[in-house]
Amino acid sequence: MWKDDVLSQLVVPYAERRRRIEAEPLPENIGALIDAAAAEAGDGLLWNFFDSGETITYAGMRRAVNGLAARLVAIGIGKGSHVGVMLPNIAAFPLTWLALGRIGAVMLPINPGYTPREIAHVMQVAGAEWIVTHAATRTTLDQATAEGLVALPPGRMIVVGGEVPPGGHAWEDLAATPADSFAAPEPVGHDDLLNIQFTSGTSGFPKGCMLSQRYWISAGKVNAFRDGRVYRRILASTPFFYMDPQWLLLMTLYQRGTLFVAARQSTSRFSGWLAEFGIEFCLLPWVLHGMAPQSHDADNRVIRANIYGCPRGLHAALEERFDLNAREAFGMTEIGPAMFAPLERPDKVGSGSCGVPCPFRECRIVDEAGNPVPQGAVGELQIRGPGIMLGYYNNPEATAEVLRDGWFSSGDLFRQDEDGFFYIVGRKKDMIRRSAENIAAREVETVLAAAPGVAEVAVVGVPDPLRGEEVKAYLKLKEGQTPDRAVLDGIIVAAQAGLAPFKVPRFYEFVADFPRTASLKIAKPQITAGVADLRAGAFDRTTGNWIEKGRG
Repeated sequence: MWKDDVLSQLVVPYAERRRRIEAEPLPENIGALIDAAAAEAGDGLLWNFFDSGETITYAGMRRAVNGLAARLVAIGIGKGSHVGVMLPNIAAFPLTWLALGRIGAVMLPINPGYTPREIAHVMQVAGAEWIVTHAATRTTLDQATAEGLVALPPGRMIVVGGEVPPGGHAWEDLAATPADSFAAPEPVGHDDLLNIQFTSGTSGFPKGCMLSQRYWISAGKVNAFRDGRVYRRILASTPFFYMDPQWLLLMTLYQRGTLFVAARQSTSRFSGWLAEFGIEFCLLPWVLHGMAPQSHDADNRVIRANIYGCPRGLHAALEERFDLNAREAFGMTEIGPAMFAPLERPDKVGSGSCGVPCPFRECRIVDEAGNPVPQGAVGELQIRGPGIMLGYYNNPEATAEVLRDGWFSSGDLFRQDEDGFFYIVGRKKDMIRRSAENIAAREVETVLAAAPGVAEVAVVGVPDPLRGEEVKAYLKLKEGQTPDRAVLDGIIVAAQAGLAPFKVPRFYEFVADFPRTASLKIAKPQITAGVADLRAGAFDRTTGNWIEKGRG
């Protein structure tokens, strides 16, 4: 099998790989990485936006970025300028980002699907001075301006692919003159800001993480080399305003490979992309297990697929179905890559482990007082190392809550085994208190996700006058499954087999799909927002009945 062939080729131990990565100097900045990659890869294909057909070579990218950077400086964008970028997955997005990086300006990625209120939040919090937008997203931006939520002069707007407001700028005009060289108006170093990258916003308003040039060039290097393998064909299937395609692009630059970029994520097309483009590295959405099998599922050349939070009972089956090495990894917007499971540790498949610390990262588990806990005990994960975020922009209170003495407090509960591997138990704020017992929603979700017919699960607490809270599970079923009592009975049996009795959900509700964050995570707070009675419409395991909606 292909995945077994890959494992047989691993020769350099991870400890040595880590030492080498940390010992080698980082490029001085994003511009230096671009120059080095273009000098070596030249006519090689850097990216292929395969839905639109946009392609570019390394040399072509460098000249395009140089020319765009020069024109951006000419219209007034300099080092430290805050530039909102609200674009779909088109080549103009990475070209703009890299050009801003060469200048030393700061990108504020904005989800094109945002409402006027959400656009205003990002632009106001991050102090946007300019905006790069697309003809397709102008309407919402104009609405935010008309409603007085955004106050940006027309001359500070750059438009891709459409009508330009009076005094504004056409992106195509700014990018029309490639250049062999570019001299930044001021020196750009590791600690200069490159992004104010907003968190997914799974709870409350998103916060703007201040991410430096060091953050990005180290994240790209770590992902490129920590496996000790060559990845020439890499897939980016999620939106560029999210962090993953950005580090995947930098990873590609280090590898001198080609990045294949989808216009949007698609679970139905995903395995077809792997086969069609000969992908060697990807981020595998484990929810693919809910899709009906396709004949080409195992027809790929993937060396490594990163997965995140895959239920233990599904992990080995995913590897088998797609014939690839799927390995867990753990990271956050605030700290970039933090842990990964090395390719050479197939024994950790299905263990639930997030792996060991990445290069440039230290991890520890602490109690409520901030003291390290004994091995095997549960506590909060803290991470430190060069290149983590500098703080939350314009939010010193939130920064002080999570950054102390160089350690970032993740809000995640972890444990560590005797082998040094870390295991996530759940979110501190996602614990359900039933009577005198604490229940980690993540643990319940992991068990139910592996139950027959289940594709995805979200578990929440339901207020209860007797026990404080009861457990409720929202269930999305696999394709072709009917949401009936027979399926539900099988799910309950699986829950009872895999969980202590007090952890087995009392309430169950079927959903067609879940609300999502920009990174495609389940936006759990949105499921329950505005719902007066979380029991209404659910099946009550205790009574064996469905509870009617709209009851008094």
